[in-house]
Amino acid sequence: MQLFHLKFVDWLESQLIYHAQPRVDVEGINILAPNSPYVCIGYHQNLEQEVDLEYCKINNIPVFRREVGGGAVFLDGNQIFFQITLHKSNPLAQGDKSGLYQRLLEPVARTYEDLGIPAKYRPVNDVVTAEGRKISGTGVAEIGDYIVLVGNLIADFDYQTMTHVLRVPDEKYRDKVFKSMTENLTTIKREIGFVPSWDEMTKPLIQNFETVFGKLESAKLPQKVYDQMAILKLKFESKDWLFMKRKTKAEENTKIATGVNIVQRIFKAPGGLLKATYELKENKIYKAALTGDFFCYPREAILRLESALEGADLSMLDKLMTNFYKNNEIETPGVVPSDWVKVLSG
Repeated sequence: MQLFHLKFVDWLESQLIYHAQPRVDVEGINILAPNSPYVCIGYHQNLEQEVDLEYCKINNIPVFRREVGGGAVFLDGNQIFFQITLHKSNPLAQGDKSGLYQRLLEPVARTYEDLGIPAKYRPVNDVVTAEGRKISGTGVAEIGDYIVLVGNLIADFDYQTMTHVLRVPDEKYRDKVFKSMTENLTTIKREIGFVPSWDEMTKPLIQNFETVFGKLESAKLPQKVYDQMAILKLKFESKDWLFMKRKTKAEENTKIATGVNIVQRIFKAPGGLLKATYELKENKIYKAALTGDFFCYPREAILRLESALEGADLSMLDKLMTNFYKNNEIETPGVVPSDWVKVLSG
């Protein structure tokens, strides 16, 4: 397995690299950090609902939508990214996504141990301290014939900016978000009182990955990856991509005509926050939009699910969801059919 130890790179490149590698057949592990801050949202999220775009504009904070699921996050040079790109034929990529997470995140937990922070892998995709605080953000995507796992070592974190880039109802709610975040997300600096050097953090990370991948061969990122990044840049910077697919601004259970309501519901499943917005007419679902910070493989399966819900009776959701999962090759780690029933029917 090749190791691309890139250190600090342009913020946009920090995301485009792992999107480009599967498209030009380059396996490997990237270790890098962005040289300036930005906001990154998950594939299944609605940008306008999740991010305070006015705050980002005023503060010159760019926004990126990745092809990986999960939630919105503020990223900067205080986080060291690891990005693993594996062809689906690679033995390490076999099995379900929960097993993949465990294989590739246990070395990350051991890295924190080496830094003096007791940590462990916690299903579905978390690395947490002994006290249960999250200390690494991770996600997996399928891009073409490749599996991509991305994550980070959190040396330090700007909690204040993170709470300001998120779109929230009011300042009182923002205070609650800040409190919850500081209680449940920690950093290397908070745990041991200082930020180790780059080498002190990345050396044990590489060594622990080698227990899974074997000897990692240092390499230069191929030119074809950079060429593909230049092509992808146009897509990922476009408004069609950033604001794709869902533009609903529906209020919760807002009546729009006799017998017709626009319904918006939220449910927190173990695998992420699920959001459903749809028209409800005579107890039937129409024009459903399913968003949130969950993970779905393949990611396009959510579009198929939305289509399957068209005209579905609320009383038949249990059967519909069970059959949909049975008849489609779909994985939603930490999210089961009954979770969708809960978010749709309340």
